[in-house]
Amino acid sequence: MCRNETDAADESGGVASASAERSVVSVNGRVAAGLFVLLGLLWGSSFVAIEVGLAYFPPLHFAALRFFLAGLIVLGYAAVSTDYWRPHSRTDWTLVGVSGGLLIGAHHAFLYLGQEHVPGAVAAIVISLGPVLTALFATGILGDRISPLGVIGFGFGFLGVGLVAQPDPNALLSSDVVGVAIVFVASACFALGAVLTRPFSSDIPARTLQAWAMLFGAALLSVAGVATGESLAAIEWSGVAVGSLLYLAVVSGAGAFLIYFELLGRFGPTQINLIGYVEPVSATLLSWAFLGQLIDSVTALGFLSIFAGFALIKRRALGELVAGARGRSAE
Repeated sequence: MCRNETDAADESGGVASASAERSVVSVNGRVAAGLFVLLGLLWGSSFVAIEVGLAYFPPLHFAALRFFLAGLIVLGYAAVSTDYWRPHSRTDWTLVGVSGGLLIGAHHAFLYLGQEHVPGAVAAIVISLGPVLTALFATGILGDRISPLGVIGFGFGFLGVGLVAQPDPNALLSSDVVGVAIVFVASACFALGAVLTRPFSSDIPARTLQAWAMLFGAALLSVAGVATGESLAAIEWSGVAVGSLLYLAVVSGAGAFLIYFELLGRFGPTQINLIGYVEPVSATLLSWAFLGQLIDSVTALGFLSIFAGFALIKRRALGELVAGARGRSAE
């Protein structure tokens, strides 16, 4: 609370001001929590929208169109909100290259290809392995240390993927297993990109980096689509097709990232990672509501196993998060 220049507030005024401050903090906290849940719902819904749109679009061109549109929107936002709306340095362009190549391009290429074989809810569960894979890559590439409990966490994470895939020894190359494997590669690409960008220090705003990464990733996806024989002429334009593309580009793409930028200043990395565990729940509920699909109990157990792995690896950060939340609620 900012004091006035004369510090002349009487005791009752001070109490009222403190109460008002707590009220504002409480409201801001509720707004932030609401945005956190909303972001998880939006990103979870994208798996369902991808599943719907794949009936009308070739997968790689579908992803490319989404990120061309989303990138232009976010770039427009960056242009009106900061003077730093384009990369300035070699480091900036390196970050754009790694983020666009792995976090946008490769990640979504394999995600869209994988979702041709598995439902969106299943894909969302496999993608939730990302923080576990990030910790694994950080251990191998950056030399981060991992405890014995962390090793057990890795085991739980990979066990969860196995439960989701449910491989049949007599049909190891079934469509479901192949789909889970492809989406697993998507998750690994994102985790690798997250680790490779960590050593770089830059003042480039997140919205600027995200916009250029989206546009670069979209260009790579377009090239990959052409290289694999996809054609824009194969798109079946319809109301549903346009709706799924616009939803992915504007709502769960640009709109969701604008929420993400707002939350970056409010939450730490562990809290942000927890959004990834709201997404499968959102995707499952929306798949049931709109597509009549439900995951089975083994797949749900796989999700819980992946989350348990994340909790073991990030147990200290989660403990600090819980302790902080209890402290704020006690104030």
